[in-house]
Amino acid sequence: MMDLFSAIEEPEREELKALRKELEEANYKYYVLNMPTLSDREFDEKMHRLQTLEAQFPDMFDPKSPTQHVGSDLGKKGFEQVKHKYPMLSLANSYSREEIEDWVRKLPSGVEIVCELKYDGLSISLWYEHGVLVRALTRGDGQQGDDVIANIKTIPSIPWRIERDDIPEFFELRGEVLLPWERFEALNKEREEQEEPLFANPRNAASGTLKLQDPKEVARRGLTAYLYYMLGENLPGKTHYERLQTAKEWGFHISDAIKVCHSVDEVMAYIAYWDTERKNLPVATDGIVLKVNNLAQQEELGYTAKTPRWAIAYKFPAEKQLTLLKEITYQVGRTGVVTPVANLEPVQLSGTVVQRATLHNEDFIRSLDIRPGDMVWVEKGGEIIPKIVGRADREETSDPRIPRTPSFPSCCPECGTPLIRVEGEAAWRCPNETGCPPQIKGKIEHFVSRKAMDIEGLGEETIDLLYQKGLLHNIADIYSLRQADIAAQERLGDKSAQNILDGIEASKKVPWSRVLFALGIRMVGETTAKKIARVYNTIDSLQWATAEQLCAIEDVGPQIAENIVRYFEDIRNLEILDRLRQAGLQMEGEAAAEPASDKLAGMSIVISGTFSLHSRDEYKAMIEAHGGKNVGSVSKKTTFILAGENMGPEKLKKAEALGIRLMSEEEFLEMIK
Repeated sequence: MMDLFSAIEEPEREELKALRKELEEANYKYYVLNMPTLSDREFDEKMHRLQTLEAQFPDMFDPKSPTQHVGSDLGKKGFEQVKHKYPMLSLANSYSREEIEDWVRKLPSGVEIVCELKYDGLSISLWYEHGVLVRALTRGDGQQGDDVIANIKTIPSIPWRIERDDIPEFFELRGEVLLPWERFEALNKEREEQEEPLFANPRNAASGTLKLQDPKEVARRGLTAYLYYMLGENLPGKTHYERLQTAKEWGFHISDAIKVCHSVDEVMAYIAYWDTERKNLPVATDGIVLKVNNLAQQEELGYTAKTPRWAIAYKFPAEKQLTLLKEITYQVGRTGVVTPVANLEPVQLSGTVVQRATLHNEDFIRSLDIRPGDMVWVEKGGEIIPKIVGRADREETSDPRIPRTPSFPSCCPECGTPLIRVEGEAAWRCPNETGCPPQIKGKIEHFVSRKAMDIEGLGEETIDLLYQKGLLHNIADIYSLRQADIAAQERLGDKSAQNILDGIEASKKVPWSRVLFALGIRMVGETTAKKIARVYNTIDSLQWATAEQLCAIEDVGPQIAENIVRYFEDIRNLEILDRLRQAGLQMEGEAAAEPASDKLAGMSIVISGTFSLHSRDEYKAMIEAHGGKNVGSVSKKTTFILAGENMGPEKLKKAEALGIRLMSEEEFLEMIK
């Protein structure tokens, strides 16, 4: 009999193991990679099933199980990891009135409940000592987080200092860092122009932004924050609501949408109101948070291993619709990446009609086994980007009238060239850079764009027209255009032709860093181009740089370096560059200043951490000015590390192992005097 019972239990034990693995992977992709693979509801349903199985098989208890800890967003490098003074736990989720009623039944009778908007961003813990911001920790694994204070200080809604006499010696404020919708759309538009992966929603964008190593780039993106909980000893107020109002008086960004409720009916009315009204907010929300108002009652209720018993989240249902996938078409971008697009029977979602949605790549199509003729579930990712999240049962819903062509094309749909799959990438790419029409036109469109050469009059339609007429085959042809040829084209004329030529002439004054960006080298975006141009002051010096030398530049990794080297190895690119040079474009920056000294001659110096006296770029310039060499990684050849606050733990560990000296800002500045 025991063998029979063991045989029956075995599949459920295997299911338990599989769920643990799946949920750990989902946590990693959500918190670390910012690439969620499961919806909140799917995650919660799988977590509930795992909890049921673990209760059924207590002998399989594992303290590392996803049921015993929150997901972790701890970074692997670049930020100091600090232990939380109070564990930073997640909230249990609910999806119905019944679940809220069940939670309320477990609370003291007559309890007051504070309802707040659940902002969809990155959790942050702010520590203030004597009114000064001293730490800014991410949730991390709930026990410790990454200190991202340098980036947090770029957020205008978070004060660095509170000038009041009535504040405690220490207090902690928790909240959510957010990227407003307007900034999210602008950021994704930039990434789309560079053919970089789009952020799925503002939460992922905020998380990715806050983990950047360059505070200037963080500041440029325009994060904001809402704060929602205060912790510490001897704090004012006996209720959560009172403390939030006090924090607002102290100058913190507290939502006006907070309400104290006294019944489930009031809670549900609040939920119903904000389920509609939240669409008018400047930031993303994905639910409502309910908290016991009385702080003594909160303490009495306590915590589970993962969540407080005195709080729960209600998650708004994701709006999705079932519609017909009529056809899959394939778009070719300027770098040759082939992207599948779902053409759908029009369906209304979040107030807009959706007819197309990206299918990302071949792996995505295969993972959902999507084919034309299927009925598919379409959802608005982050209320903005339409995405397909699944399909209905094929036997019941397939449309036999639509041809089934599930296989990804092996040749470019535009020029017929066999596609290649780059190692380490999920995308297929057309290698025919100089003969594939979308790539040719895409490169020209990028070249003339506002942040590149900024040539007015050469929009997408005009470029297409001039390409079709044989007047434009590459970016160098722009500088051979004649007024008569342009004016002779349909919808143009003499005035338009002159405006275009004026824009072309003005572009010859565009600085070297923007010219480099305009060339459209894969993965060399606007910011990266500026950093490269500061190190390599001329096109000639950049042409002969090795991949190893390029990797020493901040934010230039092996893949970017290899793309640059490969660009200059192509004779066709060299011919285009020669024509651009002859046309008068700026192929070098301002003349480098005379060396200040040779005090750092022969030294290889690594910069790590955040600095208060000068920026990282300023220190790099000082190193070069005094004859030193900036390098990106620690090795036996490293002379010393210019170490600021929050030095990367991996670099610190390697420096200690190799016995490399750490030098402070003050010591460095004294050294080069």
